[in-house]
Amino acid sequence: MRPLNITKVLPLIEMAIAEDLGQGDMTSELLFKDETMAKANIISREEIVVCGMDVGQEILKRYDKRLKLKVLVNDGEPAYVGCRIGVIEGPLRSMLSAERVMLNFLQKLSGIATTTRKFVRAVQGTKAKIYDTRKTMPGWRILEKYAVRCGGGHNHRLGLYDAVLIKDNHLAELGRNFYPKLKKIIDEAKKVKGAKFIAVEVDHVDDQLNHVLKIRGVDIVLLDNMGQWQLKHAVDMRNKMCGKTKKPLLEASGNITLSNVSAIANCGIDRIAVGAITHSARAVDIALDR
Repeated sequence: MRPLNITKVLPLIEMAIAEDLGQGDMTSELLFKDETMAKANIISREEIVVCGMDVGQEILKRYDKRLKLKVLVNDGEPAYVGCRIGVIEGPLRSMLSAERVMLNFLQKLSGIATTTRKFVRAVQGTKAKIYDTRKTMPGWRILEKYAVRCGGGHNHRLGLYDAVLIKDNHLAELGRNFYPKLKKIIDEAKKVKGAKFIAVEVDHVDDQLNHVLKIRGVDIVLLDNMGQWQLKHAVDMRNKMCGKTKKPLLEASGNITLSNVSAIANCGIDRIAVGAITHSARAVDIALDR
């Protein structure tokens, strides 16, 4: 699994601390002396996939370099109800000041990792892989996509700048007879430096997919909001037209839920893009107990 580049999320961490701490923690500074030392456990109160421990350590350091986090459950690993996932030692005053911000990150990121793992398990036994989307909280994308990886999912493009994705609205602008124009665009797209893939989104199988499959250089075809019979038809068409290579890859997207993802995977799709693993993942229950 590709690790998190913590330096890229430092501005978000610093903003969160400034938002919560302001000019100082009035309550903790009133109650405790700076030299009062303590030890506390980070506890999972439900079954989760852990994510964000490095972020937690980075947050603690920014409150007080004397705060030390011993990680007991690593990112990407499961934790049961009541499991100690980490232990914090250091000044009590700083620890309590950092508690909420640290837990906010851990709960949100572990929630995404946990939700992703549920989708990944639902498609086990098929060749389909679960991918995220760009439906992320502004400023949180790097962290949320890292959480997806911790849950066993895969990352789609990071932004508009690292892949070519011709969506339905782009295709509509090309008009009904889009094939010649699209072919020329794909030829130009193959020359773009830094593009990790070229994808085209289609809404219909018989009057769009059949044309797109004839164009060399398309890596992925997105099948948007299609029913299972349409997806199976698309897989059959791809296999017949493209032979044993099974390229381009076919990706289902739109209204994917835990209740239908297994059936969609069994249509023979290669990839399934699920916006819900980031935009609708519930924050899990993690607490700091002394």
